[in-house]
Amino acid sequence: MSTEEAAAVESHPLSGPGAPGRSPEQIRADMERTRGELSQSVDLLRTKVAELTDWRGQIRKHQDQIVAGAAVVGFAVGALLVARRLRRG
Repeated sequence: MSTEEAAAVESHPLSGPGAPGRSPEQIRADMERTRGELSQSVDLLRTKVAELTDWRGQIRKHQDQIVAGAAVVGFAVGALLVARRLRRG
């Protein structure tokens, strides 16, 4: 919050539409500022969601962990199959 905004809040503690002491121009300026901030927030969120839901990118980024996990799962499945055969045989 800028010094000017802080001073405005102190002199007019009530804020929002129709707040005493705020001109229509001030209200419009606040609305435009809020729209700009909201637009930036939505753009950042959209970028982050696209990044997190890019499964190909996630696989590239975590390739070593995926290979290690697949090796562990393969070893476990192999061990279970061997144990089954030994019980039957």
